[in-house]
Amino acid sequence: MNKPQRYIAHFDLDSFFVSVEVVRDPTLKGKAVLVGGHSDRGVVAACSYEARKFGIHSAMPMRKAMQLCPHAIVLGGTRGEYSKYSKIVTDIIDSKAPLFEKASIDEFYLDLTGMDKYFDPYKWTIELRQQIIDETQLPISFALASNKMVAKIATDVAKPNGYIQVNSGSEKDFLAPLKISKIPGVGDNTAEILRSHGIFTIKDLSEYPIKQLENLLGRYGGELWYKAQGIHEGEVTPYSEAKSISTESTFQADTLDMAFLEKEIVRMCERVGYELRQDEKLTGCLTVKLRYSDFSTVSKQTTIPFTASDDELLVVAKELFKKLHTKGRKVRLLGIRLSHLTNQPMQASLFADKQKKVDLYKAMDEVKNRFGKTALKKGRTI
Repeated sequence: MNKPQRYIAHFDLDSFFVSVEVVRDPTLKGKAVLVGGHSDRGVVAACSYEARKFGIHSAMPMRKAMQLCPHAIVLGGTRGEYSKYSKIVTDIIDSKAPLFEKASIDEFYLDLTGMDKYFDPYKWTIELRQQIIDETQLPISFALASNKMVAKIATDVAKPNGYIQVNSGSEKDFLAPLKISKIPGVGDNTAEILRSHGIFTIKDLSEYPIKQLENLLGRYGGELWYKAQGIHEGEVTPYSEAKSISTESTFQADTLDMAFLEKEIVRMCERVGYELRQDEKLTGCLTVKLRYSDFSTVSKQTTIPFTASDDELLVVAKELFKKLHTKGRKVRLLGIRLSHLTNQPMQASLFADKQKKVDLYKAMDEVKNRFGKTALKKGRTI
């Protein structure tokens, strides 16, 4: 039996962080805008197309970017707003698409296979794009193709704020003139190795003997050869967000000991923060739960800027506990729950010069993964 024709759409919100800032402040439209850290250690998280004309790109040190474009407008970034707009787009896609994958805060894959029996998938996708633009005022590009890889590459060709279809059977011809660096996963080192062997375009790569590519790059060389033919078998992974991460403790004896309760809050924030990072998620809402000696239970929650950092969770948890706890009442149970979870912690870490903190937590988590979750503790829990 012949396989059905696949229709995979790739949506990408153009220069997402900058675009959100422009929606919030239309006077920024058409200007060189940089989003990221202001300090000497700051990096560019995103930049407008006007800024790119000066050679600026994401992950560039902010100091260098300002040397290239001294008149650029630098914004620190508003993480809560980015998550809010991402959720709006996610909800629109979720309400329309039969199957979709949220690859990051600003990137989506839609599997429309089978829809061609009832609709024109390309026309349907154009209309969905327009709905997103109408409801968010954000620019968005997409490509429709027979697989995820070609759709992603074609979306870059369609930018800014455009769309394109690569018909089945024309994938190889479409890819042929593009630079090898356009293939997802081909970084600077791999590209340099390929160029040193006369491979500059995807056409060059497709015509290079597969065995020689495997000699150069191992098994990855063979994978690249197939990609250069326009072949990619990756599936669209159904999107679902975990509802929450939580921990709670019922004490052996009801307690009024505030120092003990504070230690418990620290310990719990460490635990849920670690689980959050292991799941590669951020949280946008924290809840503290208390049960008193008479078994009456109360809770209080608040939305927060998306984070996966223990110390940021701890500040909020302690403040909620202070508002929630009634002085003089013994506590039987204490709990913390994280909700409004989403999947892209590393992008948000670029703001407010937090990369150093992210690296620290990575190192701490590696120690915990190797020697156990209790291998490292904050001094306040001892």
